[in-house]
Amino acid sequence: MPLTTETPAGATLIRPFHAESPDAALQDLRRRLAATRWPGKEVVADLSQGVQRATIQALTNYWATKHDWRRCEAELNALPQFKTEIDGLDIHFIHVRSPHEKALPLIITHGWPGSVIELLEVVGPLTDPTAHGGAPEDAFDLVLPSLPGYGFSEEPQEVGWDPSRVARAWAELMNRLGYDRYLAQGGDVGAAVTDTMARLAPKGLIGIHLNFLRTPPLDVAAALVGRAPLPKLTEEERTAFDALRAQTRKGYIVEQSSAPQTIGQSLTDSPAGLAAWMLDHDTDSYKKISRAFLDEQATGGLTRDRILDNVTLYWLTRSAASAARMYWESARAAAAATGHTLPEASLPVAFTVFPDEIFRAPRSWVERVYPNLVYFHEADRGGHFAAWEQPELFTAELRAAFRPLR
Repeated sequence: MPLTTETPAGATLIRPFHAESPDAALQDLRRRLAATRWPGKEVVADLSQGVQRATIQALTNYWATKHDWRRCEAELNALPQFKTEIDGLDIHFIHVRSPHEKALPLIITHGWPGSVIELLEVVGPLTDPTAHGGAPEDAFDLVLPSLPGYGFSEEPQEVGWDPSRVARAWAELMNRLGYDRYLAQGGDVGAAVTDTMARLAPKGLIGIHLNFLRTPPLDVAAALVGRAPLPKLTEEERTAFDALRAQTRKGYIVEQSSAPQTIGQSLTDSPAGLAAWMLDHDTDSYKKISRAFLDEQATGGLTRDRILDNVTLYWLTRSAASAARMYWESARAAAAATGHTLPEASLPVAFTVFPDEIFRAPRSWVERVYPNLVYFHEADRGGHFAAWEQPELFTAELRAAFRPLR
């Protein structure tokens, strides 16, 4: 199967993009926030019943009275943004070229419930390292695409936009930008896309970096879904397995994998509901976000404004349902691929474990999945949204991981 897509004449045009939300949409958002109907308070002190009412009320109050979307919009518009049609879909991306001559091209893919907004703080350090404590030889040309159906990228109108199809689209995007030698990085859904890129090995891709193990070893994956008995595990592996199994049973994964349109209706109609749904992702991130709103104590880049920048992007682009469909597409693709797995990734792979991640991927698992593992490091801080929460550390990891591939 070819890695590039055929497009009609003129469809390969790369067009500048400028974000501008109507005033009426922002007024409607504030009206809906003011009219929020609240559920009764949870009857437990822990998180076992989900997002706590005090947290979502504090978030909604700040959103309605203090958050300034126009500030975020101006930040986005200060960056070179573009759109281009790939495989029949209009894809939005940020493309920042480094001022350094030998910069290495790098495409980074966000995940859910994130967006390109979670990557904004690493743009400067990655593209202009000399202005951020690095050396010229650490420079990258940066490409930050919005996943199909996320943010400013067009919503797919047909089935089939799973991580594999996105991986092929990203290969076409890098080719269209004129890059014949480049790297890829991803976490969460972005890890699935980046993993697939490494397995497909499109021309020009020379290596990848991941901060989330979306593809555990086959025997572990089979045990997770009950298709095989639990293999013999070390203590570290058993801890990782239990954490990963617990996450796969989270409500958002189950619902978005089975009925994205159902939950999408509610999320498109209620901004408070959308925010609560996005907050209920993983325990560590929730606690940090909750602290930002209740105690005004931000953990790194997880500030109140940046958190709401991301939620507001989902709201204004009405992308809750289309973003959720990525989980449905992934589940559908996994079911169809039984016995027909992609080839092993032979390209160089770098991996960073952030300690507050959903589960800490054991090196033994990473080495089994990626035989050509060229870099493995356990960071001393950071969680699931590593680039967002710890942009300086994330930048340092990418510089170190990719330095041998230059």
